[in-house]
Amino acid sequence: MKQPNVVVFFTDQQRFDTTGVHGNPLGLTPNFDRIARAGTHLYNMFTCQPVCGPARSCLQSGKYATTTGCYRNGIPLPQETKTMAHYFKDAGYSTSYIGKWHLASEDPVPAHERGGYDEWLGANLLEFVSDAYDAVLYDNENNRVKLPGYRVDAQTDAAIRYIHKQQDMDHPFFLFLSYLEPHHQNHTDNYPAPDGMEEMYTARWTPPDLAALGGTAHQHLGGYYGMVKRLDEALGRLLDALKSLDMLDNTIILFTSDHGCHFKTRNGEYKRSCHESSIRVPTAIYGPGFMGGGQVRELVSLVDLPPTLLDAAGIEVPADMQGNSVVPLVNRTAAEWPQEVLVQISESMVGRAIRTERWKYCVVDPHKHGGEHAGSERYEEAFLYDLQADPYETNNLIGMETFEAVTSDLRHRLKARMTEIGEPEFEIVPAEQRHPRQRSVTVGEMKHDNWPKHT
Repeated sequence: MKQPNVVVFFTDQQRFDTTGVHGNPLGLTPNFDRIARAGTHLYNMFTCQPVCGPARSCLQSGKYATTTGCYRNGIPLPQETKTMAHYFKDAGYSTSYIGKWHLASEDPVPAHERGGYDEWLGANLLEFVSDAYDAVLYDNENNRVKLPGYRVDAQTDAAIRYIHKQQDMDHPFFLFLSYLEPHHQNHTDNYPAPDGMEEMYTARWTPPDLAALGGTAHQHLGGYYGMVKRLDEALGRLLDALKSLDMLDNTIILFTSDHGCHFKTRNGEYKRSCHESSIRVPTAIYGPGFMGGGQVRELVSLVDLPPTLLDAAGIEVPADMQGNSVVPLVNRTAAEWPQEVLVQISESMVGRAIRTERWKYCVVDPHKHGGEHAGSERYEEAFLYDLQADPYETNNLIGMETFEAVTSDLRHRLKARMTEIGEPEFEIVPAEQRHPRQRSVTVGEMKHDNWPKHT
């Protein structure tokens, strides 16, 4: 059997709790839930940069945004940066990109800024050149192509046409299918679902963090959920196409998203924060090497996915990739795995955070602008959450004397992770101490998270 085909089904701004396997009661994602249960569900999956362009640079390269230099939107991916397309192409794959790119300097995207993909039907800023029922992309020759139908359906049709062309080829393919949905439509600041679907989901179910904090959730959740529903239907259509062409058994399908959405509850927009609503995303891998993988509970980062796909396809993982393949986790052969994920935050702030099984810890430089500075030489402690007692992050514990030992431990862990990936020398200034009357945390609680790694 030839090497497996690989499809990346990539959504934009999708919260993890839109899926049934993460407790959403609305039945929005039967196809995602199915591949998560039959394949491998990366239950604790996090972006390493909760904003579009930087997250995409990490997923394409397997490197952190400060390494590629794409620490904010609007910075093109350096042409010397090798992407997954380069590695798959070198291994004999045909490569194709369909949809939103957000790593170039302009639209249409010049050929030299397409990250090495051979076949192209994309746009740098899809939200600006198209609309929900005005699906416009650009082809290999940068001709404007207007596709029929709702934008999700139009891109899915294009992907199925590409897959159909590959069925008689003697080499495998790597397809990166990048949707804008369920991202908001920028010029209207709303979430345009397919006609009739927003009404189906308005005032149905609100995640507890949004119910507590408000924001724009009551205005936007109906449309957002309708978009998620149509994306899941697109996933089902893609699976059906592969099955009908006798390609499903030899195709790896990765479903993931660049970041989540907090609906203006944590700042004045939708992401760019350390909170679960911004950084935790739905992720499942289906196909050869991942069937029956179960629910992996280790903490996985977006930067881990490129080495994972290369590893699963039998391609040597480059030594300069900063993520780790999850294949040993799936096979239960991993000797060790990082006990936290690192998150770099830009634009809204210059921030850094780690998320462990139990704790969330974040530092910021309040004197620097996140759109102008990639990092800082001096951070101040800003957030500490006990995710076991406060999973919706409504009680910031930073500075509380009863959590001083926890904070100290997390401070050292964050410093170690930042240093490990090559961030310049810096200091972290402890928060001013507060003395509330509440419970303390024991050393045993601090050191031991008794959550299962696999179920």
